[in-house]
Amino acid sequence: MVAVSLYILALVMDIRVIKKLHELIKTERTGPPKELCIKLGISERTVYNYISFMKNELNAPIKYSSEKGTYRYHGNCELRFDGAIDEIA
Repeated sequence: MVAVSLYILALVMDIRVIKKLHELIKTERTGPPKELCIKLGISERTVYNYISFMKNELNAPIKYSSEKGTYRYHGNCELRFDGAIDEIA
């Protein structure tokens, strides 16, 4: 059941939101979740779902800094979304 739920969750994740969220986290400009949901055009609950997905499925080392009021990466994190497709002959 958990695997199916994660699979369904992965299907509804929008890569554009993940890319924008990644950039905001990288530059430490997310703000608190209530602001972040406005920046991303999604609900606050959905912000938490994306953060959870990135942490658990993409192994992104995301932490929230209450001191800075933003999400940040704990260490280096590069997510690649180059869209490269291998051609099948």
